[in-house]
Amino acid sequence: MHSIILASKSKVRKEILNNHNVLCDVKISNVDEGPIKESLIKEGASPEIISKNLAELKANKVSKKMDNILVLGADSVIDLTGELISKPESRDEALKILKKLNGKKHSLISSVCISKNGSMIWNYTDKAYLTMKNFSEDELIQYLSKISDENLYAYNVYQIEGEGRTLFSRIDGDEDTIMGLPIKKIKEYLKLQK
Repeated sequence: MHSIILASKSKVRKEILNNHNVLCDVKISNVDEGPIKESLIKEGASPEIISKNLAELKANKVSKKMDNILVLGADSVIDLTGELISKPESRDEALKILKKLNGKKHSLISSVCISKNGSMIWNYTDKAYLTMKNFSEDELIQYLSKISDENLYAYNVYQIEGEGRTLFSRIDGDEDTIMGLPIKKIKEYLKLQK
């Protein structure tokens, strides 16, 4: 049994940790992601680098307030041929995202970082590849109508553990990575800390 601080308000990430016997307390980092993403995009950073940076920032921010405690930060982004796709802030935006992904293959990148005393001590990034079926606009609107606001704004436009699975013709990669937390690698690292 391991114990860690999760620097995320994601219920799914907390659930994954709990299901794998990793005890965690939640301390939300409140990192304002928007300006950081904009700045990194202007610098030409790839979606993978953006995901890594955000995971590290979240972990470090919470970790600075904790003495000798491991803090886990995480971030997930969609990479559509180099274009970063973030969580929607409205239902209109969610529909635009689904239309962009419609019939195409994209990658979902999940980065995790463990920090201690304000500095990163370990990180890992994993990718999964998803190919979305072709849908009409009406079908996409119908799909979105089944997703609650809470889930839509928390987990992006698809929840692979629920309705979202029906969107894809092919999924290659670790399901935990798609849900935002590559738990196997985290557990491997935590085992070494005993």
